[in-house]
Amino acid sequence: MAEKKSNRVIAKNTMFLYFRMMVTMVISLFTSRVILQVLGVDDYGIYKAVGGIVGMLSFVNNALATSSSRFLTYGLGEGDESKLKRIFSTVLTAHVCLAVIIMILAETIGLWFLYNKMIIPADRMGAAVYVFHISIITTFFTLTQVPYNASIIAHEKMTVYAYVSIVEAVLKLVIVYMLLIGNIDKLVLYATLLCLLSVGIRLFYRYYCSRRFKEISHKLTFDREIFKEIISFSGWSLFSGASIALNNQGILILLNMFFAPAVVTARSISIQVNGLAHQFVSNFQTAANPQIVKRYAAGDQKGSKQLLLQTTRYSYYLMFILALPIFFAAHPMLELWLGIVPEYADVFLQLIVIQSLFQIFDSSFYRALYVKGQIKENALISPLLGFAQFPIVYILFRLGFSPIALSWASIVTYAILAFVVKPILVIRIANYTWKDILSALLPCLRVTVASIPLPLVVHLLLRHQSLGTFASFVILGGVSALSAGLVIWTIGLSSETRHKILVAVRSRLHIKGEKD
Repeated sequence: MAEKKSNRVIAKNTMFLYFRMMVTMVISLFTSRVILQVLGVDDYGIYKAVGGIVGMLSFVNNALATSSSRFLTYGLGEGDESKLKRIFSTVLTAHVCLAVIIMILAETIGLWFLYNKMIIPADRMGAAVYVFHISIITTFFTLTQVPYNASIIAHEKMTVYAYVSIVEAVLKLVIVYMLLIGNIDKLVLYATLLCLLSVGIRLFYRYYCSRRFKEISHKLTFDREIFKEIISFSGWSLFSGASIALNNQGILILLNMFFAPAVVTARSISIQVNGLAHQFVSNFQTAANPQIVKRYAAGDQKGSKQLLLQTTRYSYYLMFILALPIFFAAHPMLELWLGIVPEYADVFLQLIVIQSLFQIFDSSFYRALYVKGQIKENALISPLLGFAQFPIVYILFRLGFSPIALSWASIVTYAILAFVVKPILVIRIANYTWKDILSALLPCLRVTVASIPLPLVVHLLLRHQSLGTFASFVILGGVSALSAGLVIWTIGLSSETRHKILVAVRSRLHIKGEKD
């Protein structure tokens, strides 16, 4: 009975979170277009680059957030209210101290870096500095918000996330409208309004938690033993988080050190589009992961392995059927969406979807290590490759290479992780074989090679035609999706899988026909 109730909670939370994703995604696509047009390419890039300085200093927060959620959930399960209050107070104290340290670093080292290392037009430096200070205020509230968000997750109150996220997305539409009618500096107005929205949302979460959860206390008490446990648990995550921050916010800062803010805008746009495509694959992987773990825990190691390898192939297919149209129709798609296509944006987008295809194998093979419970070696090797990528890109930029060099560096890094590092680790640690690895890789390779010729020919033919943007997008995107879909169906899926899909579709249609 308890298991059924738990499953209903999980299903309900999943539904709300997926609904939130769809609503926020649609609004995000619309607001991004308007904001880019209102701010302009340079100011949009300045906002992203300046915010990246503060964001890079906050990498510790991500690791502590995961640990906070784990310890609060564990404490809730133990049912010891006194200990739960000590955990929350300790976590809150740690995050307040962290927020103060980051504010001091940002207002000293960060401000010096902004004035001396960033490439910002002289007439926009005043606005950039204002945005920097506003970003610090937002970051302070974000950092100190973590314990409250962890409490919501521990109590499984995901519906509040869905409702608040929808309200937040609607308020962002209001911000867009105010940008259109406002008669002051658009960048300053945009940063101020986003800060007010962010602070307001976080204050609401704190009010909600204070009213709903008994463990919430605003007293800054500190339990040294609990803090030691949290730091110990966060150790490897801190190392990984530093690598991720360096290659996300750090790369944006690096771009702005060598190139105009417009290049930062181009990179940011490509990351946003790729992230939206990746969400759909992540949902599929999230649904399959529990079964992979449960089969392994039940002693069915063969079944767990087969499901993981099958999930890897299907995850690749899902991403590929989105990536191929994005790759061939990148420019018309961006032009239809944004109106303005910053220089390098389409090339950044094309290369980042290739990187994402490699990331499918990297993340999928990681799950084999996660299931086994032995992630220490991966937690050391993967971040080291990430750390190496940053200085390599820096050297390439110093030597005069174009901004696209960073995309090639990322592709090479993830190719090494996907096809060398992770396979070796899962073979040595999780009892996989090269035959198992190739059973996932080779079908994906065959699908890729067989799908490319048709859209490539159409792309080459259309280069000499004077078609409009919409027609180019429909033809290139449609042919690419059709080619990928047909190839996946014919050579990517087994005859047994195709039969099961047909039976399921016919069954659905039959049931619907009877109801009608």
